[in-house]
Order: sequence, then C-alpha cells, then structure tokens
Amino acid sequence: MHAIRPLLRKSLFNLFAATLACAALLAPRAASAEALLLIEADSGKVLQAENATIPWYPASVTKIMTAYVTLKAVKDGRLTLDTLLTVSPTAASQSPSKMGFRPGTQLTVDNALKMMMVKSANDMAVVLAEGVGGSIDGFSAMMNDTAQRLGMTQTSYVNPNGLPADGQITSARDLGILARSFLRDLPEYEYFVHIPAIRFGKRVTGNFNKLIGRYPGADGFKTGFICASGYNLVASATRNGRRLIAVVLGANSGTARAVKAAQLLERGFGQDNLTWLRPSLGAVDKLVPVDASPPNLREEMCGGHRKRPASDDDDALIATNGGSAGSASATGGEAQFTFFTAGLQPPLMKASELMATAPAAAEPVLVYTGPTRTGTALIAAVAADADQQATPKPHGKKSRVAKKPDAADKPADKPKTAAAKPDAAKPDAKNNAKGDGKIAAKPAAAKHAAAKPDAAAKPAEKPASGDAAAKPAKPKAATKPAAAKPANNS
Repeated sequence: MHAIRPLLRKSLFNLFAATLACAALLAPRAASAEALLLIEADSGKVLQAENATIPWYPASVTKIMTAYVTLKAVKDGRLTLDTLLTVSPTAASQSPSKMGFRPGTQLTVDNALKMMMVKSANDMAVVLAEGVGGSIDGFSAMMNDTAQRLGMTQTSYVNPNGLPADGQITSARDLGILARSFLRDLPEYEYFVHIPAIRFGKRVTGNFNKLIGRYPGADGFKTGFICASGYNLVASATRNGRRLIAVVLGANSGTARAVKAAQLLERGFGQDNLTWLRPSLGAVDKLVPVDASPPNLREEMCGGHRKRPASDDDDALIATNGGSAGSASATGGEAQFTFFTAGLQPPLMKASELMATAPAAAEPVLVYTGPTRTGTALIAAVAADADQQATPKPHGKKSRVAKKPDAADKPADKPKTAAAKPDAAKPDAKNNAKGDGKIAAKPAAAKHAAAKPDAAAKPAEKPASGDAAAKPAKPKAATKPAAAKPANNS
C-alpha cells in the first residue's frame, strides 16, 4: 500500500498538470469571442457547434427574419411582390448601408427585398417593415411572434435592420433554425438569399456574402456587422443533393467570416463517410441555451488599433497562402481543415485562397424605383434612376461640409459652428463601425437624410480631406456622437 501511494500522487499530479496545460491551450479560444454552428438543412442535425447557444448581437443577419416575415405575407396573399411601398422620413433617416432614397420615393416589395438582401440597405428594411407591419414597432412584434413560433427562444427584435438597439439579440442556434425555416417554408422565394449582385442605375453592388460565386455550391444567405457583434455570416451550400447551413458570429473581418464558413461547410461535406466516428450532437432546436449577456466586441472590432473604420465588406484581414500568424488567426486553423479532409476527396483550393479570388461572372439583377416595369419601360426606369444618381454631384460643397462632421469623432475642438448640422447623417457613413450605440434607427440624422441621398456613401471615402476645413464643423461634436453611434450594419 505504501508503495502505491507515491504512484497515485504522481498520477494525480500528472493529471493536474495535463488539466492546466489543456486550460492554457483553450484559454486563447475562449478569449476570442466567436460562435460557430454547422447543421444539415433538411434534418437540422448538428455537425459542429461552438458557443452556438451564447446570446449574440445579430447585426444585419436580422434581415433574414425581415425577408421571412415579408415573404410570408406575400405567400399568404396580404400583399404582392408588385405592391408599391413608399420611403418614409424614418426610413430615409437610417444609417448606412442604405440606398439613400428621398422620402416619398416609391418602389416595389420585390425591388426593396433585393436591395435589402444584397446591399444590406437599412432604409429598405424599414420600408418593408412599415409596408407590412405599419410601423417599426408593429413589424418588430410580428418578427418576435414569428421567432417564438419557429422555436427561436433566444431571439428578440427591436428593429428590422439590426442596427444597434437594446434588446436586439439572437444566437447561432436561433439563426440556424431561422435559415432552415426559410428554406422549408419559402422555397419559391429562395432566390432572394443568393442574388450575386444588383445594378441600380449606373451603380453595381455585389453581394457581401463572399461565398456566393466563389465557394462551390454556395446558395445563400446573409452577412451582418456592427462593432458590438463583429462580422457575422449565415451561409448555405449544396453538394450532391445535400444542403448544409453554416453560422459564423464574431469573426474579425469580412473575409475571415467567409473563410471560416467555407471551412465549416467543407468539413461537413467531408464527413459523409465518417459520421460513425463522431458523437451525435442532436438537432439544432435541442441545443440548450446559455443564460448570459451577449459579448460586446466593440473595442476589438472598432477600437483605435484599426487603421481604417471597419465595415461589412472589410478586407483588412484577407487570409493568404503564406501561413503567417496573421493569416492563421484569420483562417481559423486551415491546416486542421486540410488534414481533416485529406484523402476523402480531390484537393480543393484553400478557403483563404478561394475567398481572395474574383467571384464568378454573373449578370447583376436590375433594381429600380417606381412600379413594376418590363421591356422599354424598364429601360427607361433604369435610365431615369441613373440620371438621378448624377444629380447630387453638383452639391459637392454640401458634401464637403458633411465631411467636416467626421472630425466630430475626435472630441470637440471648437464648439461653435452649427453649419454642419444639416449634414448630421454624413458622419454615419464614416462611422460604419463606430455605430454601436444603444438606440438604432433613431431619426437624429433624419433632417439631412432626405436632402443627400446619394452623397451618403461618399463622405466615408473622403473623411481625411475634411480635417483642415473641418474646424467649423467640429462644433457639431456634441450632436454628432449621437448620430455616429448607429454603425453601418450589413
């Protein structure tokens, strides 16, 4: 017995040391907040889950539910895709990303949906919400009722676009349930979740979901970003008749989330012959929710360490072939991915390389304002929209004034000039990432939104130039922060 005790002590010590070593290895992963989920679309079977039931800020993946509720209303005959909706002052006042139409502009449900799902237009989400639910609050109630009906027990909605707001919460689990429900309940409208690009007038906008046109078989869904949530993506792909849904929340760039989603999908498709080796994780709706507060990634995503403001199509962390430390963190362990699938199928280009390539050529879908048109009437409508896009350019002076407010992000130096007030919303373009404020979609910037629809996107491109001339606008510092908080959400 005496001889056994030292052995027991040694074994316990080794076990304790091994536990500490494992904890040390796992600590970095826990520190970098991120949620991952991979499920089968048909069965709901969970193939991989990591932090999948931790509450999360949804950002623009909210628009999947906005599209679901809208298209369900169309399917039920309460309106049609040709129904005309009107842009309200509230819709026009939303922060970018947006189309920037003036109040009173009309467009069809069909065109509003395409603009919302491809460009992630926050103003179009509100147009749809008001058209279907009568108001943002009325539509949010419809969204919450639908979420409960679908079993999304961790989700609550406050607005239809995902701009920062208290109470706007979901989880990877619930987003997997929503994506499955969309495919199951609205197969005839699935087209809206995988449009590769839209053309409005002269402007072509590609889908922010980088898997579309790059990853073999990619056929949905939606991206999202605000500072608090990080880069989110719900993505689907089909191979050999089998469809998988991947959810990535909290990635550190637009490219990183696409790479991670591609890796998840590839692992899932490679598991066909190895399912007997893996323990069953059950169905997605059986995953047990975690009672916790959503992680706030604002400092990590939008802190001063970023060389430029983060945005939904941010490519700052494009993963490369080199295998550097930076690319390793962006790709989320690509070596493990290639090892896992080695020998199971022909080698596929690395996910990081795949996301760095140009998307497959695809004809952008025409979108336009006004009623449904075809033939020569459609050509005329597109030409008219193109002409209107050119109109705001002469207002360059006002645009410059708008850029000055960007300086308001650096706490006020000169508190006097009120001239920049009319352009309060311009800072939002620059503040894509900073808009992590508590209340979203507040019409604080509503006054100017109608006046400068198309200029809204431009200020973000020239923020620096306004520094010298911006001194008169710095007064706006006190007011700007409020407008700046709702970040770009797409």
